[in-house]
Amino acid sequence: MPRQLAYDLLRSTSPTPLRDLEREADRRGIEGRDRALARRIVATCLRRRGTLLALVQTFVRGKPKPELATLLHIGIAQLLFLDRVPDHAAVNTTVDAANDTLGLSKGRIVNGTLRNLIRARIEGTTDDPHRQIVGANWYFDVPVFRSQDLHPLLWAEDALSMPAPILKGWSERHGWERALELARFALDEPPLSVHVLADDVDGAVAALEAALVEHELAPLAREGRNLVLPTEATEHVVALDAFARGELTIQGAAATRAAELVGARPGERVLDLCAAPGGKTALLARAGAEVTAVDVDARRLARVEETAARLGVAERVRCVVSDGTAELEDGLFDAVLVDAPCSNSGVFAARPEARWRFGPASRASLGELQQRLAREGAERVAPGGRLVWSTCSLEPGENTAIVNGLVRDRDDFELEEQHLSLPAGNEVPVDGGFAARLVRRI
Repeated sequence: MPRQLAYDLLRSTSPTPLRDLEREADRRGIEGRDRALARRIVATCLRRRGTLLALVQTFVRGKPKPELATLLHIGIAQLLFLDRVPDHAAVNTTVDAANDTLGLSKGRIVNGTLRNLIRARIEGTTDDPHRQIVGANWYFDVPVFRSQDLHPLLWAEDALSMPAPILKGWSERHGWERALELARFALDEPPLSVHVLADDVDGAVAALEAALVEHELAPLAREGRNLVLPTEATEHVVALDAFARGELTIQGAAATRAAELVGARPGERVLDLCAAPGGKTALLARAGAEVTAVDVDARRLARVEETAARLGVAERVRCVVSDGTAELEDGLFDAVLVDAPCSNSGVFAARPEARWRFGPASRASLGELQQRLAREGAERVAPGGRLVWSTCSLEPGENTAIVNGLVRDRDDFELEEQHLSLPAGNEVPVDGGFAARLVRRI
């Protein structure tokens, strides 16, 4: 059942299969371990797609149809990256799914391919970059990746599952070694980031640690009000009374910094465009501002209302369904936050599907939307007010180009400060992103 759910999501045309998983699992009545397994399979197939494609090309004659390739990806992902799934279970359940979905002949291909891969797989590590599975304790007795010497970008696309055009841009801006580090960082599932809102920070952290001990879990790191927890702690955190009381919220440090850059003050009127899921909206309201939260998706905007209610600031948050470029009735604001839709290149670890839709067409349409949102946000800033442009992207075209273009086109705005953070696996893992604050002259 979890493999069938994973297959259906990976074969769907939705751009957000991981986001869709919870809703589809609810519809099918898939809970607990089966749901968690389906999520791990989908995430791994997306995160390791380049490697899986290379392995299929190595172990399958010809080019399999997409449906068969997806089932092979599901089986290989379990054999190489899901340690808790025994080999026999990975093979048998994937073959069963192939038999049920594509017929017995395709099931035989899946069975033979997976067993051949097991025979060629060697536990341990090797210095040969064409045979080593990056980040796993496996290598192969034959080369499975393209030549690192002749085609370094294509080798990295295979070994690190990062599309060559993205790596090329990163390398040009940050150097080849840093580009490889960014790609490696995106291979791992990110830990859970929790922001402590309680007045007694140390007391809240101690209570959280005590609750996690019951599940043999503990914080990985702490920096001020920000905690880093194992991903599997998520369900336990959201079940805590402290979470229900609004003393804890799940939010990364990068998102927190964007809200802090707004500098919201008590009594100010703040517009939060693209507000869902509502973490930054709530932080602005907690600072005492009256916040108008705008998002195009009514269902996601409902999450903004839920978050505001949980954090005790619902009376200071007004939600409006809009694409962010439509006319609003609230006039001008002391501050506007535009947390724009973007390529997600700073959070590929959390959004593994995003790297595979990073093409010229999607970037062009996204760029047009970003330009419109920036112009609309600027129009809404009162003289003397602030405009904060933030993304979870590393791309200059989505960050400095937008900000510089706004300053160039409008002589009443000046850039006050801007920050680009690159993803890093430090003691406290950091998401990548960009934020800039502009001020409208009086």
